Amino acid sequence: MTDAPTLDASESDKRRQILDGAREVFLACGFDGASMGGIAKAAGVSKGTLYVYFDSKEALFEALTIEEKCGLAENLFRLDTDDPDVPAVLRRLGLSFVDAMSRPEHIASVRMVIGASEKFPRFGRAFYEAGPVQGTERLRVYLDAQVAAGRLRPADTKLAARHFLDLCASGTLRRLLFAVGDPPTAAEKSYLIGEAVRVFFAAYGPEPAPGPSATGR
Repeated sequence: MTDAPTLDASESDKRRQILDGAREVFLACGFDGASMGGIAKAAGVSKGTLYVYFDSKEALFEALTIEEKCGLAENLFRLDTDDPDVPAVLRRLGLSFVDAMSRPEHIASVRMVIGASEKFPRFGRAFYEAGPVQGTERLRVYLDAQVAAGRLRPADTKLAARHFLDLCASGTLRRLLFAVGDPPTAAEKSYLIGEAVRVFFAAYGPEPAPGPSATGR
């Protein structure tokens, strides 16, 4: 990926303008159908300016993918390790996660990356590492703190983070990727995430306090 260094605010604004135009064209035309000329037109810049920032359509697509997934992971997974109300934290995270995953533009992006990854495997890797990997890692850090505080039982917290996010998605993302049905309603999301938290705590909640022994009765 080759793009010009950000030197000042105007450079940053121009890069943002190009990425916004690229997003519009990629979502409308797909990776194969997009052209640098079409992206330049949508962004309101000349092709010469476009090539100053990105030397190819592939570099531009990869930069856009990484930026959007990193931003999504950063915004969704802002978790306070000192917050002791683990069910509430997970519920808020789960609802935000499902909201983001269910948005039509996100579904379109996932489809586009999957389609382009057969020819350019690095696109899929960049998408995965910038989004799912970062989100899982941020959740793992929070879960580690809760294990240390005794609010969760000792476990493989990286796997536990994956389990929770999979419970939240619970087939929703897969269904929407195949254009089956509508995004979940607010009531459906509330039920889905409530069940995800319940199942998560059944597996990873704190060990129950030992009851009185038979001889101690």
